[in-house]
Amino acid sequence: GQDVADALGVRREPTARLRHIARLGWRTRDFAYAMNGLTPPGEPFRIELTPPDGKGLWTYGPEDAPQKVTGPALDFCLLVTRRAHRDDLAVRAEGPDAERWLDLAQAFAGPPGTPRDPRGEET
Repeated sequence: GQDVADALGVRREPTARLRHIARLGWRTRDFAYAMNGLTPPGEPFRIELTPPDGKGLWTYGPEDAPQKVTGPALDFCLLVTRRAHRDDLAVRAEGPDAERWLDLAQAFAGPPGTPRDPRGEET
């Protein structure tokens, strides 16, 4: 659906339903490393996302995790579904492993596929 909206220049209104994708993105961290032939970090990450309504945070992982990812839930979901390039999103990482993960993240089965370039097109 996002690809069609992008092609038509239409903005979809994000809703709390994104929470399911956000959770899946967090849960598939180790899978993303494996799909790229890498060993996942041993320590968990903290994910803190601002939901579409701007009220509170959606959080995943331990509060005291040294590695953290933050940003709008919509941007995180676009990142983990590879519908946008991370340079076009307001998702930020704290820590080298979290930084690396943002380049690998995927919340879907199978190989990583072709990444998008920073303009939103497939490369």
